[in-house]
Amino acid sequence: MEYISEQLLAFELHPTLVKYLSPLIMILFIAIICIVANFITKKIVIRIITHIVKNSKFHWDDMLLERKVFHKLSHIVPAIIIYNFSATFTANQQLIEKGANTYIIIVGLMIINSLLNALVDIYQTYEISKTRPIKGVVQVVKIIVITLGMILVIANLIGESPLILLSGIGALSAVFMLVFKDSLLGLVAGIQLSSNDMVRVGDWIQMPKYGADGDVIDISLNTVQVQNWDKTITMIPSYALISDSFINWRGMQASGGRRMKRSIYIDTNSIAFCTEEMVRKFKQIDYLTDYLVNREQEIADYNTKNEINRSNPVNGRALTNIGVFREYVSQYLQRHAGINQEMTLMVRQLAPTEHGLPLEIYAFSNDIRWAVYESVQADIFDHLFAVAPAFGLRLFQNPSGNDLRTVMEEPRTEMERGH
Repeated sequence: MEYISEQLLAFELHPTLVKYLSPLIMILFIAIICIVANFITKKIVIRIITHIVKNSKFHWDDMLLERKVFHKLSHIVPAIIIYNFSATFTANQQLIEKGANTYIIIVGLMIINSLLNALVDIYQTYEISKTRPIKGVVQVVKIIVITLGMILVIANLIGESPLILLSGIGALSAVFMLVFKDSLLGLVAGIQLSSNDMVRVGDWIQMPKYGADGDVIDISLNTVQVQNWDKTITMIPSYALISDSFINWRGMQASGGRRMKRSIYIDTNSIAFCTEEMVRKFKQIDYLTDYLVNREQEIADYNTKNEINRSNPVNGRALTNIGVFREYVSQYLQRHAGINQEMTLMVRQLAPTEHGLPLEIYAFSNDIRWAVYESVQADIFDHLFAVAPAFGLRLFQNPSGNDLRTVMEEPRTEMERGH
């Protein structure tokens, strides 16, 4: 500053003019230095770093580049230059130093935030991130760092030691507990979810209370994001997964099979003993030939051994159309390409209801994809609905308007025939 003033006075300028003009020239000089330094940093240094990062064999440095860690570092350079020139402005030196320090602290917080985001990105490239997510922990670290940064900013502006402000935090702990209640609950919940491996990114969970039914796409400090099957997003508080119950379908996905549990209802009035004609017809069905031969021999041996009079079909043992149909369904499922034969497979009767006799299919598809599972299930029941009449069985359904119309038209048709 003195050198600039001397040079201006050498041009025989008025001292008052020199007094105001020299600081302006100094400010302009510092601004030019900052612009040049910023240009060199961003246009040369950052480009060199970018070139090195893109040509390296490591992937973690790419995350640092994507999060603009190096770009944000370049913002510190002008602040350092201004801080070093603050002594030039004696009257305002303290104010300039405080402003530069505040700017450096804020930029430092931005750099730490980007570093932590890059850390999460790097961690998510490993398989362990699906079972042990750290996003919630990183968010807690961010809160702590930002809190400490704000304390440093305030301490710098008021010119006091940060320890004095830190000593007063104890008195504000109750306020912090109230303000950060959800964050603290989320932190504890996140630790429990992670340590107990209750939920992972990619899991299909179901939580009717919150209207969630879909895949977990993100686990953060306060919320777990679930993308429902209709592509909507449901936000569930992290601690709700600890305090409330939910269904995690991970076990089904890992098993390689998706359960099929559905019934067809048989009209009990259509259930009857098999006649010889029916047995001959059933033997022509490939799935039942061996079964019927063996079953007939077994029944005949039993009736002969126990001297049962078969003149009445009620006596002894006999084949029924529902029993043969149940065996047919079992054999059909055992040969179906979409059924997992390594998992539970059975065809069972449930307790009769007012809708008839439920014949339940309990099996697992060998593909857990929803569309494939539904296709396999529909294919099976399409076939069963079509073949049931071949066994003399009627499937139950509540009377429709067409059924009632048919019933009402029958007497009228008979009357017309009588005339």
